[in-house]
Amino acid sequence: MWSGESVRRVGVLIRHNLLLMRGEPGPLVSRMILPLAFLALLRPLYAAAQGEAAGTEQAVVGTLVTFSLLALGISGSAILTERLGRTWDRLRGTALRPAEILVGKAVPVFAAMLAQQLLVIGFGVWVLGLRVPHPPLLLGVLLCWSCTLLALGALLGVLVRGMGELSAAYDIGGMLLSSLGGALVPPGALPHWVAAVAPVSPGYWAVHGLRAALAGDAATVAEVCGVLLVVALACGALAVGRLKGRSGRLVAL
Repeated sequence: MWSGESVRRVGVLIRHNLLLMRGEPGPLVSRMILPLAFLALLRPLYAAAQGEAAGTEQAVVGTLVTFSLLALGISGSAILTERLGRTWDRLRGTALRPAEILVGKAVPVFAAMLAQQLLVIGFGVWVLGLRVPHPPLLLGVLLCWSCTLLALGALLGVLVRGMGELSAAYDIGGMLLSSLGGALVPPGALPHWVAAVAPVSPGYWAVHGLRAALAGDAATVAEVCGVLLVVALACGALAVGRLKGRSGRLVAL
């Protein structure tokens, strides 16, 4: 259980990291604008191939999953910049715990990732005519998917050795995971072998869950949310473990 002092320390870290994000808005702004441009260009192609309603849904779901995976860099760089700047060294020996550091970093990034996804959904609804008959189901999937992205990004941030490796990891990894998951190409059009391995990709579960939420399939949404949260917990635990030394304190990475 976290004490009141832990909550206070995390609150200070959250405010500090919000200021850092506001000071360097370029990456965040690009992650907000590019998906909308991509969606506007992609939707006519899918609409022509699948029909208006199905094409719009495919375009929105595919864009959301693809660009949210590419936004892993926001989470990863938030941690990696601290490592490269030796900020972790200054935190060694303080009362801060690895989980507190990660939460302080995570909350602003989580808010940014969720905002990106809501912006794509909002654009789909208000501009492209996407129907969202079950908003609570959709919000549940978005929250769980954001948790998964956050944990994946944090794990990347503690594993890679530099910005070049991080960029390659989220660019290549993001496109592979979204493609395997059926974000850019409808699942039925994928080769058989791709369909067989698709469930190993978190992107597959995100696509599956978003489609189920739009269709009102609560049972599938619950299953998908469970899988995404398990992935998030596993990646988060690995990230925290990587930040722990033998004594349980933060280690210099």
